[in-house]
Amino acid sequence: MAAADDLFDERGTEVPLDDVVRRAGLGSGTLYRHFATRDALLAAVFWERIAALCKEAENLLAAESPMDGIVVWLRSLIRLTMRRGLAAALAADNKDGGSELFRYCREALDGAAAPLLERAKAAGSFAPELEVSDLITFTHAIAVAAERAPDGAEHADRLLRLLLDGLRTREDPLRAL
Repeated sequence: MAAADDLFDERGTEVPLDDVVRRAGLGSGTLYRHFATRDALLAAVFWERIAALCKEAENLLAAESPMDGIVVWLRSLIRLTMRRGLAAALAADNKDGGSELFRYCREALDGAAAPLLERAKAAGSFAPELEVSDLITFTHAIAVAAERAPDGAEHADRLLRLLLDGLRTREDPLRAL
């Protein structure tokens, strides 16, 4: 898993699994015995980080400001998913052979974000119709857009600020169409 983690960081999540095997000094049978698919390997590599992110969400429920709590968590989510290809993999549809573990990772993130979002909505920070799946989709899109930018973290922060400003707007800009 350490070899896969390093290679995913260096070259993206589409790195050939044969390269992972070589880096780890294993045979391909060993890899496939433990991880039947690329998604299963990806999910296992990132699960510890996702679990930590879920714990962070739980801790941020105690933040004085509901908006501060959700913003801190969204920034952490974006930083994690900016790792090459992870945001796209997390957002992928499980119908195309994605692993159950990866689906579980996505569900865990949704579950962690929901109480933060509900707290912020109750404080009037977001429109009531905003759903957690919308928010996660937006943050994954930010990560995909920023992951290869030369100023990735700064670009992601700018996009997140713009997103949050837009989500706080109460007027429906589509109404004029």
